[in-house]
Amino acid sequence: MARGHQQLEHLLRRAGFGASVEDLEAYQDLALPVVTDLLLDIDDDDDVDRLIGAPDRVSVTTRGTFAPDTNIEDARQRWLFRMIHARNPVQEKMALFWHNHFATAYSKVAGFAGARQGARMMAGKPGAVEGPPGQIELFRQHALGSFRDLLLAVARDPAMLVWLDGRTNTRQRPQENFAREIMELFTFGIGNYTEADVYAAARVFTGWNLQPTGNLRNDGYYEFVFRAAQHDTADKTFTFPIYRDGSRTIAARSGDAGMQDGVDFITALATQPNTAQRLARRLWAFLVSETEAPPAGFVDTAAAIYLQNRTEMKPVVRYVLRSPWFNDPANDFSRYSWPAEYVVRAVKEIGWAGYSIDNARTPLTNMGQTLFEPPDVAGWALGEAWFSTGAMLARMNFAASLAFNQKFNLGRAAQPFAESPERLLEYFLDRLSPSPYDGGPHAELLDYLRAGEPWTGNEAQVNVKAPGLARLIAGSAEYQVI
Repeated sequence: MARGHQQLEHLLRRAGFGASVEDLEAYQDLALPVVTDLLLDIDDDDDVDRLIGAPDRVSVTTRGTFAPDTNIEDARQRWLFRMIHARNPVQEKMALFWHNHFATAYSKVAGFAGARQGARMMAGKPGAVEGPPGQIELFRQHALGSFRDLLLAVARDPAMLVWLDGRTNTRQRPQENFAREIMELFTFGIGNYTEADVYAAARVFTGWNLQPTGNLRNDGYYEFVFRAAQHDTADKTFTFPIYRDGSRTIAARSGDAGMQDGVDFITALATQPNTAQRLARRLWAFLVSETEAPPAGFVDTAAAIYLQNRTEMKPVVRYVLRSPWFNDPANDFSRYSWPAEYVVRAVKEIGWAGYSIDNARTPLTNMGQTLFEPPDVAGWALGEAWFSTGAMLARMNFAASLAFNQKFNLGRAAQPFAESPERLLEYFLDRLSPSPYDGGPHAELLDYLRAGEPWTGNEAQVNVKAPGLARLIAGSAEYQVI
């Protein structure tokens, strides 16, 4: 079953969530640039949700009616299902990237709107419920689209209007939370704006509020509203250019025309060179390496492509995935897997027959990542910060639980490779694709297989050793990097 295509595996770990054997078979005869283009060609008709409940897919657990548009626990299951089975893994991978970039926590949204409406605002699927799409659907829709358009959509997003208090932003009391974070975290970062800019930006978004529509207990919903009477109509001047002619002032407008202030401001932020460079650095860490700083040449080129393409992300991500740095073997396994990435990769590689993805929700929380619940507006602490003692123990326990669940499937699949401990280990290292083991850990895995009764490779022996070996590999340090 030799995979034998390390570059393809590397691409599918970074641009997606790893690969099952079936995934690899679909791409193995294609050149890498062709695979990259196929991955980036997001198919709007990829309605992976229709596969939920299919017998050949990972299961979900229902508590009554499965309602991922209005129940946040079901929404978490649906997203994990999509990560495992979507034909467009890049769409889910970039949605995860944007979820951390525009970190918004369900708990505060639900605290304002209630659990049902909170789930709807975070995860409601267009067509499944009335009203605006849930925030994660925005991230999927704009996964590789215009960052400027995504930024504008986020500014009008009901969940964000609750999370950063935009719903209370009026001309009498400008609310600074969103104004600050759109500069500090969402675009060009600290050092590029002043406190005076924060106040001016808060005034830009006065009147960008939230309103209920219909009966909220039934089919009603919250949606964005621009209240012209609450908009500050005076000039707003910044310390950086807003317009191409270098002007730093958004001129006074009538209240009815005041929403254009925000559009102009968002366009200015999205097209700032510092925003382009900051996004390039974040994509480097997400797609290329967390162990090496991005070279200036990479950042400059990625930023230039972003600006030349009017903030479209697809050309930028294509550049990253085709760059010599991405394809340098030295950058294989140079990023620490997020808990969601770890869980999805393990399920794809170990197996899912008869497994409910609901069983992963609590382990994910114990690993430090609850989907739809980042710890604060800065998102999750990444890199080595994922690996506290408790979080690593949670990963090892998850590996054990998943391998035990799949023990008979693993045993059957491994039986043709059971002529020797060495051959069985080779099969599992190939199937699970960890980073290369040094001599000591490799020898310890062989010692595990050789321990106990003499090796015969019979069915009973393989049924015991196969899930144990899968557990050891998926719980090892070598499997925590992608």
